[in-house]
Amino acid sequence: MSVCDTVKGLSPYQGGKPISELQREFGLKRVVKLASNENPLGIGQKTLEAMQQAVSEVDRYPDGNGFELKQAISKYLDVTTDMITLGNGSNDILELIAKAHVCAKDDEVIFSQYAFVVYPLATQALGATAVVTQAKNFGHDLEAMLLAITDRTKLIFIANPNNPTGTLLTDEALHGFLSRVPNSIAVVLDQAYVEYLDTAGVAIGWLKEFDNLIITRTFSKAYGLAGLRVGYSISSGKIADYLNRIRQPFNVNHVAQVAAVAALDDQSHLVRSVIANKNGLKQLQEGFDKLGLSYIPSSANFIAVQVKEAPKLYQQLLELGFIVRPVEMKNYLRVSVGTSREISDFLEALKSLL
Repeated sequence: MSVCDTVKGLSPYQGGKPISELQREFGLKRVVKLASNENPLGIGQKTLEAMQQAVSEVDRYPDGNGFELKQAISKYLDVTTDMITLGNGSNDILELIAKAHVCAKDDEVIFSQYAFVVYPLATQALGATAVVTQAKNFGHDLEAMLLAITDRTKLIFIANPNNPTGTLLTDEALHGFLSRVPNSIAVVLDQAYVEYLDTAGVAIGWLKEFDNLIITRTFSKAYGLAGLRVGYSISSGKIADYLNRIRQPFNVNHVAQVAAVAALDDQSHLVRSVIANKNGLKQLQEGFDKLGLSYIPSSANFIAVQVKEAPKLYQQLLELGFIVRPVEMKNYLRVSVGTSREISDFLEALKSLL
C-alpha cells in the first residue's frame, strides 16, 4: 500500500487529555481539566434551549450552506454573507486555507516559533516548506516574518492573541505588517481568542483594504461550544468562494449551527464569560506570584507558567487529578482558566508539589 511520505512523517494532533481517560487511569472521582482553553461557565441557557430543540431534527441533513448561521455572523460583524466560510472548528478552516493556497513542495508557509500547532501540521500534510521565524518575547516577530518572505511564499499564519503563549500584537503593528506583505501572499489572522480582548477588534475593517487577508474565528472558546466544533473565516468573496469549493459538504452539523446562532444572540452570557476569564487570569497570576513562579502575561483564557522539570510536574499533577498542557517552550506548562474553585484547588496542588 502506498502512502505519501509527508503523511508518514506526521505526528497526530494531541488534544488535552480527556477527563474520562484520567479517571480510568488513576481511579479518580474528581478531575479538573485546565488544558484545552475551554469556557468554564459552559454554554448559556439560550444556547442550551436551542440545542435541545435542534436534537429532534437530527434525522435531516444540515443546511450545507449554513444560511441562518451566515446571516447571524453577517449581522454581528457587519460583513456580507459571501465573505463567510463555515468550518468544523477553526482548525478545519485553517486546513482549507492551506489546501487552497499551497500547491507545490517548494511553496513556503511562514509562521512563528511558539505558534499554534496546527500551522506546521497543515503545512507538512501538504508537503510544503515550513519557514519558522524565531519568536520575540515569546510572540511573533513581524519584522523577521517580513524578512522571511521570498518569491515562493504563499501563506502566512499569525495568531493574535497567540496560542500557547497568550501574547498580543497591537493593531498598529499588524496593520503595518499587512501593508508591507505582497498582495499575492495570503495572510491568515487567527483570532480564536479575540472575544477576550478589552478593545473592540478593528481587523474586520481591514478586509476592505487587504484582499489577501483571511480572518478566522471560533465558537469553541468564549462561546463554550468546543464539543460542537464550529469555526468560520471572513475574507474577500473571491477567497471565500475558493474555500467553499473544497469545503466538505455538511461540514458543520445541524445542532452546531443552531447553537452558534443562539450563542451569538446571547451577548449577556458572553459578557459573563469574559468577566469570569479576567477574574480567573488574575487569580492564577496572583497564585503564581505567591509561589515565586514566572509566567507570560496573557491576553487569552490561559497562561503559560515556567516551572522546573515541566514533564515531571505535569505527570505529578495528573496523578492528583489536574490536567494542564505541556507546550514546546522548555519548562513551561499552559494552564487554562477554570472556575474560581478549580483554580484554587489547582494552586494548592501545585504548591504541594513544589
